Amino acid sequence: MGETKKTPKTSWFKGVKAEFKKIIWPDQKSLTKQTIAVVSTSVALALIIKILDVIMTYGIDILVTL
Repeated sequence: MGETKKTPKTSWFKGVKAEFKKIIWPDQKSLTKQTIAVVSTSVALALIIKILDVIMTYGIDILVTL
């Protein structure tokens, strides 16, 4: 009668806690390198998209004025 039953909610939280213990967090140096790689790739892609946009806008303006 005095038994406590595990509810699905508590067992789910215990499962999440167990999975978090398995995570291998990156060290500071690795994290910095990866962050720089992501930011620089994002900036490079943004510049490429902007350049393509300017070229296409210029080309469409030329076609419209013909």
